[in-house]
Amino acid sequence: MIGRLNHVGVATPSIDDSLKLYRDLLGGKVYGAPFDLPAQGVRVCFVDVPNSQIELIEPLGEDSPIHGFLAKNPKGGQHHVCFEVEDILAARDALRARGVTILGTGEPRIGAHGTPILFLHPKDMGGVLVELMETPKGETH
Repeated sequence: MIGRLNHVGVATPSIDDSLKLYRDLLGGKVYGAPFDLPAQGVRVCFVDVPNSQIELIEPLGEDSPIHGFLAKNPKGGQHHVCFEVEDILAARDALRARGVTILGTGEPRIGAHGTPILFLHPKDMGGVLVELMETPKGETH
């Protein structure tokens, strides 16, 4: 079921400051300009690394779900890991059948890559917030 690691999500109070680390200090390549995802309450920027991406996530608006994470981790930090799956609904149903809690409504929503995503509750995933993302059509790895 699990596919390749697509990205590691890093919550940050400032994408601009985080780019100084991931781009300027470590040499990552920025994949497009930062953009807003109002439906998720975040501003996002991807940094390419040789085998994956870092997704920088900054709060967007007062209702951003990232505020809670940053209240506990004011400098930011690793927020989630994202794995690709071929069929998001099949993955969801198989995981539910195994007792995994799907966050939110349990229905996929469109993520930053333009494909359906779901989040799995950390209590069922060894303390790690896991995002599942349907592999973008036409991409093979």
